[in-house]
Amino acid sequence: MPDGGGGGRPLVALTGATGFLGIHLTAALDAAGFRVRALARNGRPVAGAAETVAGDLADAVALRRLVAGANAVVHAAGLTKARSAAEFDAVNAGGTARLLDGLGGAAPDAHVVLISSLAAREPQLSPYAASKRAGEREAGARVPEDRLAVVRPPALYGPHDRATLAVFRAARSGLCPLPGGDRGERIALLDGRDAADAVARLLKERRRGTFALADSRPGGYGMHEIFEAAARAQGRTARFVAIPAPAFRLLGRGGAVLGRLAGRAPLLSPGKVREMLHPDWSVDPADMPPGLAGSARSIGRGFAETVAWYRQAGWL
Repeated sequence: MPDGGGGGRPLVALTGATGFLGIHLTAALDAAGFRVRALARNGRPVAGAAETVAGDLADAVALRRLVAGANAVVHAAGLTKARSAAEFDAVNAGGTARLLDGLGGAAPDAHVVLISSLAAREPQLSPYAASKRAGEREAGARVPEDRLAVVRPPALYGPHDRATLAVFRAARSGLCPLPGGDRGERIALLDGRDAADAVARLLKERRRGTFALADSRPGGYGMHEIFEAAARAQGRTARFVAIPAPAFRLLGRGGAVLGRLAGRAPLLSPGKVREMLHPDWSVDPADMPPGLAGSARSIGRGFAETVAWYRQAGWL
């Protein structure tokens, strides 16, 4: 990849740098020999980034500054919770379009890595999943195939992640909810640090196509196995409470109502419930980047390191 004017280090424009995965992406890209220019809403310097551009995905001027002269773009910003389907679409699809529309005169030869989601495989399940699939379509319409890699991470965990903190807290309490009971579901997992390393390798090798990520068990885990591993990492024993699927769906509808009344994105919605009750979030090994399964942390190691970080940060 050619030099972006940084003393031999190619320049990567990165969105989502202040989020959980973005923190690890910044570190992984830097370690892989890239110079990172990060987008940040507040404009404050991003740790590990050589440059920071103030703005967000709604700011076309900031996006053009972000990508100007870049050798590559890694688009990791997006919404995982929103008040409506329109809000999801505005960011996850519209924001992707706005970012990539700015490449024309500013970075016409940039290689693009779009961080999507495994949920995009099942767009009918939720507004979030549909918006991620729509973001993939927007990227495909704007970037030539030989310069585009779409990455679909599974459920991610690791240091700095608040989304899966609830799993570890439930495991610590000894009462672990099983939505729908023990349904034989399969859930692929990956430590966020390993996901970031995989993205950096894909970029360095200028890979093209669509890739799904997972650890050494792409066939996934049952929810009870995930709780048991989270409990073991804390020296606890997991005990399970089955939540019947109809009751869980009712909770999702209630969460949506409360979110509308409060004017904020709900933690649990009907769409999120459908995602959580979906039986198959496994990954086909043929869809994974070469070498990832052999290099990724095991769930035992990853969870132990995550618990240690949570404790040090005062989250557990």
